[in-house]
Amino acid sequence: MKNIILTLSVVTILGFGFSGCSDYLDSDYLFDERMTIEDVFSNKDYSNRWLARGYYFLGHDDLQEVCSKKHMPFNFADDMFFGDGGYENWRNGNYDESGYDDNSQGTWENAYKGIRQVSIFLHNIDMNQEFTTEEIADLKAQARFLRSYFYWMLLRTFGPIPIIPDEGIDYTLDYEDLAIPRNTYDECANYIAQELAAAAGLPLTRGSQNIARPTRGAALALRARVLLYAASPLFNGQAPVEVQAGMVNRDGTALLSSTYDERKWALAAAAAKDVMDLGVYELYTTGVRTGSTDLAYPNTLEPQPDPINHFDEKNWPNGYKDIDPFESYRSVFNGTAPAYSNPELIFTRGQNQGSEGINVMVLHQLPRREGKGYNSHGMTQKQCDAYYMKDGGDCPGMNSMYAGQEGYTDPLRYNNASRPTELVAENELVNYPELGQLGTGVCKQYTGREPRFYASVSYNGSTWNFLNAEADQDEVKNVAIWYYLGDPNGFKQTSYWSRTGIGIKKYVHPDDISNTTVTAYDQSRMTNKVDPAIRYAEVLLIYAEALNELTSGQTYNIPSWNESTTYTISRNIDEMKKGIQPVRIRAGIPDYENDIYQDANKFRIKLKRERQIELFAETHRYFDLRRWCDAPFEEPKHVYGCNAYCSENQYVLFHTPVETPSLPSIFTTKMWFWPISHTELKRNKELSQNVGWTDPE
Repeated sequence: MKNIILTLSVVTILGFGFSGCSDYLDSDYLFDERMTIEDVFSNKDYSNRWLARGYYFLGHDDLQEVCSKKHMPFNFADDMFFGDGGYENWRNGNYDESGYDDNSQGTWENAYKGIRQVSIFLHNIDMNQEFTTEEIADLKAQARFLRSYFYWMLLRTFGPIPIIPDEGIDYTLDYEDLAIPRNTYDECANYIAQELAAAAGLPLTRGSQNIARPTRGAALALRARVLLYAASPLFNGQAPVEVQAGMVNRDGTALLSSTYDERKWALAAAAAKDVMDLGVYELYTTGVRTGSTDLAYPNTLEPQPDPINHFDEKNWPNGYKDIDPFESYRSVFNGTAPAYSNPELIFTRGQNQGSEGINVMVLHQLPRREGKGYNSHGMTQKQCDAYYMKDGGDCPGMNSMYAGQEGYTDPLRYNNASRPTELVAENELVNYPELGQLGTGVCKQYTGREPRFYASVSYNGSTWNFLNAEADQDEVKNVAIWYYLGDPNGFKQTSYWSRTGIGIKKYVHPDDISNTTVTAYDQSRMTNKVDPAIRYAEVLLIYAEALNELTSGQTYNIPSWNESTTYTISRNIDEMKKGIQPVRIRAGIPDYENDIYQDANKFRIKLKRERQIELFAETHRYFDLRRWCDAPFEEPKHVYGCNAYCSENQYVLFHTPVETPSLPSIFTTKMWFWPISHTELKRNKELSQNVGWTDPE
């Protein structure tokens, strides 16, 4: 391997879209075409560039998570949509084994390219004499983390995938000799978990110049996520019969376990506890704000009374008396909280977000005329209803559009109270955190909601700040945005309108404004944002979910990641509260009633809803619905929203939920996993197709 010249001709092997080394050593990396592997890995600068190429693949468009729309449809499920093309095709399964539109099979190809890049690094970096022993150990741990992340993205997207033998590959062999089958899901998850434990020798923290490099917490948190999925119904003996039967290798080996193993939940809980016990992370909070006259930065509301645990009387982290829940949550995502000083951010790609990252997603959320954005991303009524009232109760009329449909008759999931459709009158006092006097004419169903609602939802009449607006450009600060028919952001014959009449504010900074009417994708007046690839709130929710699934009275002894201690894991309500309560306290919401904690079924429903709200627009919902086996029920439900074809004088009809005809949805067997392309199946004769999809002719 050391003497291979880097100008080898392109070779594709294993069905993984791998290429010869020259494919990676382009002019951007300034490798001399006559250099050998030994030349590269005996040089400190070249070795660093090789690893940097691995990071490049992590930020490739096809491997993005929180993104605008291209390449990765998984940020859009039953909670949010984009109206300017593509969403309806993904939601209806109108794609094939060659992909759809510009979302080709780039995830598979580029993840495996990344795996190859860092695997070569791992096999050769020890020859470098210019690094210290400690530096090499850190670099190898980074490479292991990257490789694990690539495998993870493949696993969650395609299901079980082939794990490349770590002893290396003989690139002179023919395709048929190199072909290897898919590993089982458990083999994949265990391999990734073991690799991440090996990578957990990473430092606990890094300086601000290395914020996008992984830490020990990043490795352990990703490990917790991987083990949570492995414990979940789809991968833990509870997959639907047709999925279980269809996910097999060519020799008949079952790729999904047919046996339920409760211990997997204990492993996931212990993995989350590994992160919690580091003592490095906490949820991001800001203090109480008073005396402000700026609509963009409103004063903190009075704490909501909590009759159960009196969170309103206690300071953070035991209560929300001294924090601003609205600003605390909003600032995590909109660029206010610096990545290097945000104690909640465990791992981020930083600005390595490809061409369709968070800022581009915000461009699609910004109103068309006032914000000069694309006004095409929006929220479904289902997601809008999911947010609690400020007292922790359900929104009146929650899910009422599903009345009579099977599955929505459970009182814990369905509230048939009438939905408010009257409007806020002029000078009427409404307890909004962001509106001030601009609340006039807003529907009362949007009043009195929890703080995360106002940080995430652009309801009809919501105030947008545009603090970077320029008067000489005919731009206005602090303006209410309406989605009525006839309004500038209402129904259009073009793509630029919200199909549900409900927009999205998450990730939007008060300064953000654009000028896409002149320059496409203009971001010159937007606050830069890092992606929240892994944050501590998710780890806490993993811990609570995993503990809840354990049989009451059953105890498991699980070693920590480095076997330095052993955890006693059980369905302990006090421990479950350590996971769920900080998330709700930061959100300014009263605690659950005791019966919720005592009943695993009730808590499971609450936990799922908490993930739906807290992790909205962070690429979790699409995969959560599948791992829980909820997708066949939730995904085919009609997408509802406001009646965007109604004008302001029809405000009652506008605010009465109706089916959104331009956003149809289905769920079929083939939609459990993304298809493996025919090109890859032809390259690797041992590779089997996912259930519901076809093999090449």
